[in-house]
Amino acid sequence: MPTIAIQSYQSPVGELLLGVFNEQLCICDWSYRKMRKQIDHRIQKNLQATYQMQDHHLLRQTQAELTAYFEGKRQEFTIPLLLVGTLFQQTVWQHLQKVQYGNTETYLGLAKKMGNELAIRAVASANGANAISILIPCHRIVGSSGELTGYAGGLPAKKKLLELEGVQQQLQLF
Repeated sequence: MPTIAIQSYQSPVGELLLGVFNEQLCICDWSYRKMRKQIDHRIQKNLQATYQMQDHHLLRQTQAELTAYFEGKRQEFTIPLLLVGTLFQQTVWQHLQKVQYGNTETYLGLAKKMGNELAIRAVASANGANAISILIPCHRIVGSSGELTGYAGGLPAKKKLLELEGVQQQLQLF
């Protein structure tokens, strides 16, 4: 059976699980998130592969780029990504990648940009199913009045990521 090379990465805001399959990053996700088992099952089932702790040049590159990001030296990532999810989820994740460093968007705003403001709950759900945190910046999505809502890494991590990026709005934890 094919394997997904995995390693953990200790970021300043929490531990991340990194995974590479076929020379693409398919996981950069919070190790202790509530949906850890569901996300792992989805990825392994869809790729028909199993996790295996091992070294990989793309894992080293991901760690280096994340370290530079946390040091304030990187705003964009060059890692090739493999989006593992439904077509709708992948569309949401592609739209998330358009939210620029230092900016935020609302769930409603994201749904509108996708052409269907009635899909706000589905957009929020797909946002929560994102398995490539930080590189696919789901932390940049906030509630309609700017409040911090739902984040797999926890709201304190979301707040720190936005502060790192210099987001100038009032960041409130709800």
